[in-house]
Amino acid sequence: MTDAAQEQNAGYFALYRYTPSIAAAVVFTGVFCVLAILHLYRIIRHRTIFFIPFLIGLIFEAAGYIARIFSHFDTHALGPYITQTMLILVAPPLFAASIYMTLGRLIVQLDAESASLIRVQWLTKIFVVGDVISFLLQCGGGGYMAAGTQAAMTSGEHIVIAGLAIQLLFFGFFVLVVSLFHLRVCAAANPVMGRSQSGRVSWRGLMWALYLACALILVRSVFRVVEFVQGNDGFIMHREYLLYIFDALLMAATGLVLGFVFPGSFLEGQKRAAGGEAGLGERVSLV
Repeated sequence: MTDAAQEQNAGYFALYRYTPSIAAAVVFTGVFCVLAILHLYRIIRHRTIFFIPFLIGLIFEAAGYIARIFSHFDTHALGPYITQTMLILVAPPLFAASIYMTLGRLIVQLDAESASLIRVQWLTKIFVVGDVISFLLQCGGGGYMAAGTQAAMTSGEHIVIAGLAIQLLFFGFFVLVVSLFHLRVCAAANPVMGRSQSGRVSWRGLMWALYLACALILVRSVFRVVEFVQGNDGFIMHREYLLYIFDALLMAATGLVLGFVFPGSFLEGQKRAAGGEAGLGERVSLV
């Protein structure tokens, strides 16, 4: 049976159900490289170490799309396929890790722990642990697929689905925690609660940026779950443009949003202002 005939068989596992677009891969490689440079500049300028996982995620995205360029020239090569699958899958959990740490630091800066559903000392730990479990499962699933057999590919997909499901569970709960915190602080706080050192980013602006970033990651994660649940011969696997609309574009938008409304700019500004101002906790009392 020829390769073409096998690929028409629904039971046949194909690395790709299309020839990856070199133009799209090149464009998004460039986009993620530019975003990585932007975030590197921001991290160095504001000394925001906790945002390094986000930077690594952007680098993974760029490397993943570089691997798709190689796949364009050989759709049967297992190395580039596994590389792009793993790197593009595990980048969003790295984005999420920095977002989790941002909320914890924001709560501390506003001295508003009483508004949080989870104590700050546990908040980052709980969500990052969930993120690590999701990350490891997705990496493990991708690694298992590297065996190259149809059974390994199918089992690897199931492991990836488990990792994505855990990511969705923890991330959905995180959005609930963020929303509740925001509502409680808005209900109790003085309208003026501090801005970044430049005066361009308020805590509310940062919150809305986090909401948007979370929404983009959630939509992307749902898309990937549906993709893997449908299986290797599913509707999504046959249409490359869906990957670029619901993954590449959404993750690039996430990098853009948190590149311009950069968490470190607000948190750094509050640290510098703390020496000469009264604690914000007096204005965020929820007793």
